[in-house]
Amino acid sequence: MDTTTAIHQRRSVKHYDPDHTMTEVEIQALLELALLSPTSFNMQNWRFVVVTDPEKRAAIEAAAWNQAQVTEASILIILCADLHAYEDGARYWVNAPQPVQDMLVPMIEPFYKDNVQLQRDEAMRSIGIASQTLMLTAKSMGYDSCPMIGFDPQKVADIIELPEHHIIGMMLPIGKALKDANTRGGQLPFDEVVHIDGF
Repeated sequence: MDTTTAIHQRRSVKHYDPDHTMTEVEIQALLELALLSPTSFNMQNWRFVVVTDPEKRAAIEAAAWNQAQVTEASILIILCADLHAYEDGARYWVNAPQPVQDMLVPMIEPFYKDNVQLQRDEAMRSIGIASQTLMLTAKSMGYDSCPMIGFDPQKVADIIELPEHHIIGMMLPIGKALKDANTRGGQLPFDEVVHIDGF
């Protein structure tokens, strides 16, 4: 499936075939493409928790106000980010030419270190970009998905044992749709949301 078709056909699906299983090869391929998502300074600050344990999935469903897609989808990915990824900048540029390393690496930590809001903003940007990569890739593989923010983040963090200085951005169930998504609610007019050279 080409990218344009995947964009048109991607929808937030709530009902999945609970008997369908994604193969390990499919899951690996899906996540390897997610790892190509862009991040600021190439920090790769996203972390992907693939939850397969049925007891943990059930606990997460309870923390998500009993939304069935959490347990019925083939996989559940919790998209997190390391807020302190900026602290080890050298490893993000190990394959770059030395002049590039010399220029970029010293810039990373001072840019983020004392700016908690920027650390959080960067985490959410990275998670958002990666989630779209995952959703479009899943669609191109014949799967559907549903980006979710409807859950108790602290309860989910406890279930997955989220490390210190990490944050959860969203959850993403992926699987075989059992029921089509509802008709699109309505897109705003192009001219209302697209502006040229400013507002």
